[in-house]
Amino acid sequence: MLLRFTTIQAPNQDFIIEQVCAYIGKRLGLETEFVNDLAWEERARRLDAGQVEVGWICGLPYVERMDRPNPNLELLAAPVMAAPRYQQRPVYFSDVIVQRESAYQAFDELDGARWAYNEPHSHSGYNITRCTLARLGAYRRFFGHAIQAGSHQRSIQMVLQDAVDAAAIDSTVLEIEQDHDPQLNAELRVIAQLGPSPIPPLVILKSLPFGLRAEIRQALLEMHQEPAGRQVLRAGKMARYAAVTDADYDPIRVMTREAGQAVL
Repeated sequence: MLLRFTTIQAPNQDFIIEQVCAYIGKRLGLETEFVNDLAWEERARRLDAGQVEVGWICGLPYVERMDRPNPNLELLAAPVMAAPRYQQRPVYFSDVIVQRESAYQAFDELDGARWAYNEPHSHSGYNITRCTLARLGAYRRFFGHAIQAGSHQRSIQMVLQDAVDAAAIDSTVLEIEQDHDPQLNAELRVIAQLGPSPIPPLVILKSLPFGLRAEIRQALLEMHQEPAGRQVLRAGKMARYAAVTDADYDPIRVMTREAGQAVL
């Protein structure tokens, strides 16, 4: 059978799932295809429609799908990032960035600032920001101006171009951008680290045979034990894949409830 993989993460991470897709195909002797030549909205639609079997999705869309009646997806595994701050756990952060010379030193100083977020279905760029505002008691409009940038990478560019003052960026996305362009370390500064949050997981259609789903899951969990698997993981700045349960994503459900009526 043909096993199709896709990602609904930042474009600078596409290569990770492309390599995971190829690795799983070779490891299990399956024909695999990486689906990425479509807008992310269409990739999400195809995953929902059962036209793609495996997807890497943000934790917020994951819990939204699982909390609907009769969800068609289940968890496969979640990445554990290699950097020390992740403490060998399947978590990530939202790094609040400003220009290096900005006067802002902390998140609560951003009252009235110009803010960019990637899109409203993102936990790291939008949901956790609203939760943080609610925890500060900022149910009124906090930022002077908030604009939907469309992606984390575009949010980064808007901060660099002084089109906005700050943005919350998925820490794994920011680290890859910094690898691609080391000059970012001299141009940007992180003033707050929101989280940790459960990291975006890999999911699979529940309609696939149970044995096949188990084989794919096991192959992911054992990647770090194989030379070819370790090579893929290193490229994605990951240490391994970890087993996760639906309950591991309850913190996102809690943060979504806490966000309440908070607005950007």
